[in-house]
Amino acid sequence: MPVWLTKSYLVAADVAAIALALMLAFSFRTWLPGNAPLHDAWTRHLHLALISLPLWIAVFAYYRLYTARFVTSRLEEMRRVVHAVGASVLGTAVIGFTLQWYVARGWLFLSFVFGVPVLGLERELVRRVFYRLRSAGRMVRPTLVVGANAEGVAICQMLRRNASHGYEVVGLVDSAVPIGIEVADDKVVVGTVEDTLAVARQLGATSVIVATTAVASEQTNALVRQLTDAGIHVELSSALADIASGRLTVRPLGRFPVLYVEPVHRRGWRPAAKRAFDVTLSLAVLIVLSPLWLAIALAVRIDSAGPVLFRQERVGRDGMTFRVCKFRTMVIDAEARLADVVHLNEGAGPLFKLASDPRVTRVGRVLRKLSLDEVPQLWNVVRGEMSLVGPRPALAAEMALWTPALFDRLRVRPGLTGMWQVSGRSNATFEEYVRLDLFYVDNWSLFADMSIVAKTIPTVLFQRGAY
Repeated sequence: MPVWLTKSYLVAADVAAIALALMLAFSFRTWLPGNAPLHDAWTRHLHLALISLPLWIAVFAYYRLYTARFVTSRLEEMRRVVHAVGASVLGTAVIGFTLQWYVARGWLFLSFVFGVPVLGLERELVRRVFYRLRSAGRMVRPTLVVGANAEGVAICQMLRRNASHGYEVVGLVDSAVPIGIEVADDKVVVGTVEDTLAVARQLGATSVIVATTAVASEQTNALVRQLTDAGIHVELSSALADIASGRLTVRPLGRFPVLYVEPVHRRGWRPAAKRAFDVTLSLAVLIVLSPLWLAIALAVRIDSAGPVLFRQERVGRDGMTFRVCKFRTMVIDAEARLADVVHLNEGAGPLFKLASDPRVTRVGRVLRKLSLDEVPQLWNVVRGEMSLVGPRPALAAEMALWTPALFDRLRVRPGLTGMWQVSGRSNATFEEYVRLDLFYVDNWSLFADMSIVAKTIPTVLFQRGAY
């Protein structure tokens, strides 16, 4: 599908969402007490809405909401949507003032209030449609990767395994690896770095990704000039695989464009806000759903002999141990029977995972599927031993098998949920477990916490990777 056609569909979807938000704003304003219907108000506001629609689209374009590389991240796209909606509402007010039309201030305010969630929802639906199309091999950009070293191969494998990024790797070029050698899955070296432009044209590649660690800087500069002059999109890796892009700022340093990495603020108002978020949400869930917790406790007690709660020593922040609480999901002598099933372990590294563990009770299996066994850990969150979001609380025995890098996860409180849990839980590999935990530690933010909590709900409801 041509890029212009894709953008046309996106603009049409935005126009429909904007029109819906403006109508909802007007309707809601007239329903509010004390706001009697104005004479000719609907016609006047309808005309103003129609006149302002091109302005909204122009503002959205100004905020790069139709440029794919600026809206890769959901959080970044939502930030741009908020700013664009605010600027568009202000522009609508200016148009009304210029035309000397009376415009209800309540309508303008509600246009922003409704505009942000409606546009946000519409953009999420569009993102899901694009995801499905790209996963099916449509709307992908044929791409040539420059560099067949470890970084180039990793980029190639990532794009191959996650088609939703929208790239189709057609080959790799490298001057150090012979042509015809397979280096990444079924992808082979199809030329040298010097032949990149000719190879791209031959294979129909419209995009080139350069693994900067594989090419000398002088050669990279010449290559970028050559490719961009030919109208080919060029992207350079930063070699910072696990640094959140939101922390990176490109700025000039003399004649060099350099990347500034924003530090992670572990002191000040941010940790206090995280703690307030943890305590408030944890207490609310514990109190509001207390009848459900009582019903679960009764079911656990009736189903099998033993206590309702299971307590176990876990390792927390800075290596301090604490007793984690869960609803008991196994028979009372489960730990004594571990030796009988340890050889069936389906997990990787120090993680023990078994889909059909015979020690799990009938009620326990249901609780695990829905992650309801984790609920008592909310009390650990209130006590300050855990956070709602963070690395999984580890057993002391697991630490003996940790790599030195994995000890960095102890710099933050362990979490009830986290990036690993919403990325497949039991289906995620140990390497992904390590990478995601360390990514969270290095790139923590309150917005990231809120996003992970929101993603946890569908992960639990659809039982993704749970057993």
